[in-house]
Amino acid sequence: MQALKTLFITGVSSGFGQALAQLALAEGHRVIGTVRSDSARAAFEALSPQRAVAVELDVTDFAAIDAVVDAVEAQHGPVDVLVNNAGYGHEGVLEESSLAEMRQQFEVNVFGAVAVTKAFLPYFRRRRAGHILNITSMGGHITMPGIAYYCGSKFALEGISDTLSKELAPFNIFVTAVAPGSFRTDWAGRSMQRTPRSISDYDASFDPLRQAREEKSGRQLGDPHKAARAMLTLIASPNPPAHLLLGSDALALVREKLQRTAESIEQWQALSCSTDG
Repeated sequence: MQALKTLFITGVSSGFGQALAQLALAEGHRVIGTVRSDSARAAFEALSPQRAVAVELDVTDFAAIDAVVDAVEAQHGPVDVLVNNAGYGHEGVLEESSLAEMRQQFEVNVFGAVAVTKAFLPYFRRRRAGHILNITSMGGHITMPGIAYYCGSKFALEGISDTLSKELAPFNIFVTAVAPGSFRTDWAGRSMQRTPRSISDYDASFDPLRQAREEKSGRQLGDPHKAARAMLTLIASPNPPAHLLLGSDALALVREKLQRTAESIEQWQALSCSTDG
């Protein structure tokens, strides 16, 4: 029988955070989830009055994070698993997209996850135990036109997660970057922030991609509830991986990327080595 754990999940009102919280609660775990409003707090805590605890937190309110985490640990006891799920997608041709939009994308997807992680690390390190799941994306391994800021943020979180997994290994703390493919969440729907079009040169290449992404929203291959099941399996593992892809589309696309990378390295190896000595 799987040991019951306490999970702290950012962004439990939608997407993977909501699916994971619901399944974890159904299986007897305790879930402390971050929400953004009183109504979201009430809705989440109604799922399980004894084991669902909501805390109001914007992960970009960096000055508030430490106090929230300290209060959670003091009031609810040790957190076993941190799930950095809060995030959103930005879509827009890079030349058309403002630096302010890029900054906000990184504030939420990267800085928010790192800030929450840093708040928990002293507790995990003291206990010599803990597991951090950073929800990244196949967009942290591959790229597609029109989501440069999003892919950039997820590449960053993948790299940070990988480095952190090595830093924390001596303390029996695991870090797993979970990279989903296309799933039936709000990512490409109401959660997506889209930059208005302004440069006609990109119409032919980008407009069909934007239209296809909008039309596919809600009909993607991946089932968020099955993703939640996979994450609970991951949490139960005594030796979880540093990276996990979710979805056959992510698996196929990342494998293709790795193959192309290997071929390019081979093709250009002489030039690569020409700088030695």
